[in-house]
Amino acid sequence: MKALDIDSQPCLIHTAGTPKAVLIQLTARHERKTIDSELSLIEQGSQMGFVFVGIDLQQWALSLMPWADEAVARDPEVGRHAIDTLDYVTRRLLPYIYNRYGQLPCILGGYSLGGLFSLWAASECPLFDAVAAASPSVWIKDWDNYADSHPSMARKVYMSLGDREEHARNQRMAAVGDCIRRHHERLKAQLGDGSTTLAWNKGGHFDHEDQRMADAFLWCLERINGDKMDENKR
Repeated sequence: MKALDIDSQPCLIHTAGTPKAVLIQLTARHERKTIDSELSLIEQGSQMGFVFVGIDLQQWALSLMPWADEAVARDPEVGRHAIDTLDYVTRRLLPYIYNRYGQLPCILGGYSLGGLFSLWAASECPLFDAVAAASPSVWIKDWDNYADSHPSMARKVYMSLGDREEHARNQRMAAVGDCIRRHHERLKAQLGDGSTTLAWNKGGHFDHEDQRMADAFLWCLERINGDKMDENKR
């Protein structure tokens, strides 16, 4: 894995085999220590080559929150710049990747607010074939209202949650269990049972992030590979 600036944005990039898909992950500085392990787990578990791009975000909530929620941050700028992050991915990062590796299927993923952003982005833009959302923060205010009126444009959606997350002391965050169950039912109605899943992991919100993200990307890669095989049989 190497670090480089892609159109002035710090990124991490890694290729495994001959890339057949691009994995884009919204990352924060604290995740740097687990990404090598995550990539190793993906390579061990996948039969598909891939190119991984981690977007090294300096301001996590500012870059990813689709709207304001004081339970996340009181900064008045939070909620105004997720659209800028999405614009970077679609107008600058993806053209860079496609120019070098071809028009590959794209999986957008992330952990916590990164997972929330990925779900939101797939409802705003049709360029993402799959979403890999580990412990997404779907407890933020107005998520259900938004998701009811903005169906996902991704073909496959993976979500997961730690089994202790809905027992958090913070009552807003403890609602995440009910919120993610509702969203899973919503996605099943939109995409069909086989095109979405909700995995439950042992532990709280910050346990085994590398394994949880690897599982998310691996599920998406397997479904994309399966779709390709089905297309080749026709």
